Amino acid sequence: MLTDYIGQKNLFKIAGIHEPLRKSLTLKKFFKSKRNQQVVISSSGEIDSCLETEGKVAAIGRDFIMLTNLQKRIWIPYTYIETANIPFGFPSYSNTHQHHLYDNQLQKRLTLRFGETVNNREALVQQFFEESFRTNLLSWKGTRVEVVLHEETVSGKIVNTTKSDLELMSFGVVRKIPLDKIRFASTLSLFSFLKKEMWMLIRSLDKKVKGGMDNEK
Repeated sequence: MLTDYIGQKNLFKIAGIHEPLRKSLTLKKFFKSKRNQQVVISSSGEIDSCLETEGKVAAIGRDFIMLTNLQKRIWIPYTYIETANIPFGFPSYSNTHQHHLYDNQLQKRLTLRFGETVNNREALVQQFFEESFRTNLLSWKGTRVEVVLHEETVSGKIVNTTKSDLELMSFGVVRKIPLDKIRFASTLSLFSFLKKEMWMLIRSLDKKVKGGMDNEK
């Protein structure tokens, strides 16, 4: 209780000094207390719509949260999160009541080869470091994803991330998407990916045909 109280006081002091940090610090504190537990997040979607997402807390980053469910992984930047809570009817567990497994061999490897050991296991990376949205997406290079922006939804394979952009490949064409414009991202199965790609291709061809007919008129 004392540790929790001190943590809250420190949070208020930091937020008082730099107000923009209040939201991200509050969300990180909540998600860390719910690691591997079920949560519900309401976030901004396309054209100011609201997305409600439920899943288990898998990764808590510096500026994003990643959830998992039976079908996919979901990334949501803190900037676009409206509310976060536990689902109705789900118990809320304290960290002190969660089970911890101690591995003597793992402890030895962490002591003697910390960097190598942590880098080889995603769970350890999440435990010891707060990754940025950019670096986490880069670790999923080659994964098919769907990205929700303010006015459109884009899909493609992750090719690379830079300091400012996410690069997605679709039909051999690489598109750069500003990281600060991404409101929601999720993995796609091969079937869903191909279905969305075909739909986007048909829409593109339809626009070209209509544009040609208008020019003839």
